This record gives sequence, structure tokens and C-alpha cells, in this order.
Amino acid sequence: MLYLVETGTQYHPPPLAKFFHRFPHVNISLHLVNSTFAPDSEVYRESLGILGSIPALWLIITLFLLLIYLCTRCCDRKPRPKHSIVILKWTLTFFTTLCCGTVGVGLYGNDDVHNGMMELLTAGRAIEDLISSVKNQTSTIDSTLKLKVEQLLTELGDVFDEPVTNQTARAVLLSVLNTMTTNTTAALESLKEIAKPLEIVSLAPALKQLHQAEAIRWPVTMTILSILLVFCLILLFGVARHLRCALITFSVFGLFAVIFSWLMASIYLTASVALGDLCMSPQAVMEREAPALLHPSIVRYYTSCETDRNTPFIPSVRKATKAVEIVSSSMGLMTRIARQLYKPGQLHPKLDMLSKEVKLASSMISSLVAMLDCGPIHREYMGALHAVCEMALFGLTFMLAASIGAGFFFAVLVWLDSHTWIYIRKKRDYSQVDEQDPFLPPTAASQAIAARALHSQGSYGRSIQHYPMHVYAPR
Repeated sequence: MLYLVETGTQYHPPPLAKFFHRFPHVNISLHLVNSTFAPDSEVYRESLGILGSIPALWLIITLFLLLIYLCTRCCDRKPRPKHSIVILKWTLTFFTTLCCGTVGVGLYGNDDVHNGMMELLTAGRAIEDLISSVKNQTSTIDSTLKLKVEQLLTELGDVFDEPVTNQTARAVLLSVLNTMTTNTTAALESLKEIAKPLEIVSLAPALKQLHQAEAIRWPVTMTILSILLVFCLILLFGVARHLRCALITFSVFGLFAVIFSWLMASIYLTASVALGDLCMSPQAVMEREAPALLHPSIVRYYTSCETDRNTPFIPSVRKATKAVEIVSSSMGLMTRIARQLYKPGQLHPKLDMLSKEVKLASSMISSLVAMLDCGPIHREYMGALHAVCEMALFGLTFMLAASIGAGFFFAVLVWLDSHTWIYIRKKRDYSQVDEQDPFLPPTAASQAIAARALHSQGSYGRSIQHYPMHVYAPR
């Protein structure tokens, strides 16, 4: 983790979380409801849905206004001055540039959200590894005490059942053996108290789902935003080349861009408000959403890591440590008495193996105390909060602003583009030659041309009649 935090550092909600948390949470009857993050509450989900419907409502209004405009302008064929088309093209270029910049902001925000999710996954895996280490350690200690220490004590008990001459020493030996067995059982019970709440704690399924969701969300968002940039490039190409076809194409694609932009804004607004509510009091959410077997005091200890508060597992660890210490201290007395009463062949290698396993269990319980300390988990927890409530929420805010801006700019571009391509006439690439079949009636254009020609000839003939004609006889 690149984000380091001192043990015991308290969490403070970032400004963006406070900003989104202040958004009014209302139900279907427009009454204010509790804004505490509660995904299981139907009323809370309803309030988020109402907030998310605001951009969707604005999308409907935008499409309705564009429809009215297109219906009023599609039949307008009046010619426009040349300079007005130039002004429209420059205006289109200006707003297209702004739209590209807005989409670029969305790409930046998407990258921030992705980085935040990656840091969250890293912190979550680290916490999962720490919890798994505790589980494995308790399981190993349990196996050592139950499968080895208890088994060796049982085998030594069978040896001590054999008759000996010194019954007093044998009674002491059996008493020591019973003490060791009792304390071994007590240590096992204490370990169960530690392991039982942790059995159901597993972040692996949630981390796997989050990784899969992010693996889909990030490239899909990148693809959608890249397609929006392609739409802008089509418009710029049509403006630069004065291509009516490209401008008409953007009119169609621009409507899809408006729809996608406002729908994404609806999703991002809902996610931002929910994330702001979560980041206002993540510790309370963790305590409320924790499994029933995981006591809230345990969650509170690792999320706050206050120095004046002992770990909830300390009583159980102390019991296990004390029990194993009694077993270890009794080992010397039992060894001395057993070697006096029984032959070495009867005790070997059981006593040596028992001594070795007891020392190993004592060492593992000592290391378990360090594993149960709140410091490592608290650092990863604070790193996860930094990733979600600062990096991811910051990027999500950029994406929300970019979606709203893109929805506005694309609506303006569709309006200006539709206003432009209507007045761009298609250029003739070749000269038109009227080929009239002499056996068919002349067209209206041909008749008009013939009438003008005859009229010209008639005028010429009448002008000639005003001048006398001189006939010269041949000589």
C-alpha cells in the first residue's frame, strides 16, 4: 500500500462525502427520510432511485425539446447568407472542442475510480491474508494440542497405569498428568473462542465479485467515452470538409450520445450519493453489516484501534497462554518422576516429543498475540477508506460532472448541427445535359427555353421590318 497511516489514527469524512451526504433523501411522497447508508432498507433505496431519476427526467425534457426543434426546422428550406453558415461552423467547432474536453475529464475520472478500486482490492486482500493467518495459526495450535499433546498425554497415561513399587510417587505423577490434560483442554477451549467468530469472516467472495465488476466496468466505460469522442471527430470532419452526409450522421449519433450521457449521469449521481453516505460513518456500517457471531466490539477495535482499548481476544489469549505455561512448567516435574519409576524404553520417545510439542504450542500462542493486534488490520482498513472515500469518490465526481457536461454539449451540438446541414446544398459534380427525345412532348423547362428563343427571334424580326430593303438588280 502506498497510503500509510499511523496506528490509532481516527477517520474523518472527506469534503466530497459531506457534500453528497447533504443531498436531500426523499421518498415517493417527497418526504425527507434518513440518509444513513442502509442498502437493505427499501426506503433508502427508494430515495436513491428518486435522486437518480432527476437526470433521467432532464433527458426526457431534452429529447422532447430537440424533437420539437427538428420538427419545426426540417421543412425550412429558405436559403441563408453565406456568412451565417460560416458562423455556424465556427460555433460547432467551438462547442465540439468543449465537448471533447468534457469527455476527456470523464476518462480522467474513470482512471481515478479504477485506481481507487485497485487499491481497495489490495487492502482487502491484505486484510483477508491477516485474518487467514490468524485462522491458520489457531488451527495449527489446535492441531498441535489436540492431535499431538493430548495424544501423547494419553499414551503416557497408559504407561503410568502399569504397577510400580512407589505408589506415592505414582499418585503425584498421575496428579501432574491430570493437571496437564486439564490445562490442555482449557487451552483448546480458549482457542475455540478466538477461532469461532473468525470462521465466518471471509472477504474473498466479496473481493472476487468486486474484481469481476471492476474488470467489466472500467473497459466498458472507456469504450463508451471513446465512442463519444469518435462522434465528436465525425462532426469536426464534417465541418472541416463541408460534408452534409457527415453532419447528418452526427445528428443521429448525437442523439444516442445525449441519451448515454444523461443515463450515465443518473447512475453516477446515485453511486456518488450512496458512497457519500457510506463514507460519512463507515465504522457504523461495518458494525451493522458484520456477521452476528462477530461481536461489534471486535469490529470497533480493529476499525478504531484506540490505544487505551484492549483487543476483545485478550482474555481468551491469556487463558490459553496461562494454560500452556502450566503444561510447560509441569513437564519438568512429570519427567523427573516418570524417569524414576519407569524404564527409559517405556518413556522414550514420548516424553521428548511431548516436551517439544508443548514448547512449539507456547511459541505459536505468543506469536498469535502479535497477529491479533489491531495495528496491521487498522492500517489496511484506513488505506481502503482512502481508496474508496477519497480516490474513487473524487474520480466518480469527475465522471458525474463530465456526464452532465457531455449531455448538455451534445444536445447543443445536435441543435447546431441540425441547423447547419439543412442549409448545406449538395454540390453538383458534373454538368447536367438535358436530353430530350424528339418524339416526346417537351418538358416545361424546354418549353420555357423555346418560348424565350422565339420571343428573341420575334423581336429581332420586328426590328428588321423598320428598315427598307434595297434590291439591287444584277448588272
